[in-house]
Amino acid sequence: MGENLQFAQDSAQAAGFYLLDDQDASGLGRLQVMDRNWTVCSREPGPGTYPVDMKVTLHAVKAGESC
Repeated sequence: MGENLQFAQDSAQAAGFYLLDDQDASGLGRLQVMDRNWTVCSREPGPGTYPVDMKVTLHAVKAGESC
């Protein structure tokens, strides 16, 4: 965690995961328009080995905000 949202998405896709979802971790429901301006706080599922057709959800806040 702690990487920008764009990097996290690129990394997931490089690993074969294409079913991605982004959520505002602050709970404000904001859309992530500029992915590089968001910092990943958590992801679902967590660390482990999963089939590549599994949905990956990245929870992020705007850069500079606390998770």
